[in-house]
Amino acid sequence: MNNNLNQNLVVGLDAGGTRTRAVLAHASGAVWSEGVAGPGNALTVTPADLADHLAWAIGEAVPAGLRGQVVAVGAGFAGAARTPDDEPGRVAALAALATACRRLGITPAVVEVCSDLEACFASAPGTPAEGLALVAGTGSVAARIQDRAITATADGNGWLLGDDGSGFWIGRSAVRAALNMGHGRGRPTALTAAVGHALLPGRQLPEGPAEAWSDPQREAYRARLLPAVMSEPPVRLARLAPLVADSARDGDPVAAAILDDAAELLADTVRTLHPRPGERLVGTGGLLGPDGPLTARLAPHLDALGLRADWAEDGRRGAVALARIAYRRLPAC
Repeated sequence: MNNNLNQNLVVGLDAGGTRTRAVLAHASGAVWSEGVAGPGNALTVTPADLADHLAWAIGEAVPAGLRGQVVAVGAGFAGAARTPDDEPGRVAALAALATACRRLGITPAVVEVCSDLEACFASAPGTPAEGLALVAGTGSVAARIQDRAITATADGNGWLLGDDGSGFWIGRSAVRAALNMGHGRGRPTALTAAVGHALLPGRQLPEGPAEAWSDPQREAYRARLLPAVMSEPPVRLARLAPLVADSARDGDPVAAAILDDAAELLADTVRTLHPRPGERLVGTGGLLGPDGPLTARLAPHLDALGLRADWAEDGRRGAVALARIAYRRLPAC
């Protein structure tokens, strides 16, 4: 077997709960093309749909004429893990990926499957092998990683039991603040109107600030808002997180307090893993990164722990790097 990656191509996959993204990369790491498909959670997406989504994303990223040059595939899956081999998510991910590659005529020498968190961690500069990872997007979770594999996690318990400080948590807090207005309790907040416009499109809200609404107007607002919230999957509340960030930037104290509390909860999640001052921490997810609404609020908490975060957009580059590492470890034939 020729282990010269300069003559070969690698596919990296970031298969998350919302969408699956694939990239075709050269040995240098430069991305040539990309593909996007539906969700790729290895535990919640049916095997048939998972294979379809993977095949679509890879097929978009890899032109038919180049598929014979793909020697390695790396994939980070929500709902899967690198170890152990019989972990249900890993088994499902490997099976679906094998089906997708076979459908496309791709026969890689190595397939590397890990969790989306492990792939995101590896996406940081230098492809780190050990440290801490923090995800804050629709959900939230932190993990300790050793030898590129998760050895401990904190939170990641889903919208019903955890995901503290996540987009869902922020969105739910926004709706609670809006509903409190209907009960005549809680501080006045611009979130009342913002949530109403988001969840009750086409309905005319009472004029003027919410604190000036009459009792019948407040009750009518609550009576419409509750069914709108209950009619959708709870996790959909995460889409309200940007409204909270906008309101906080405009000076709304209730929105700002929600974001402050979210940052503190994320710091508590990291603290659960007993971080060592100076060790590597990689953050990812829509709430973090250079433009994330929680980045500046989280920084003082991380400073207190002796941590400074690197940011990774997603796990695609990490998946490519892990696939290349695995390919290089194959014995030459």
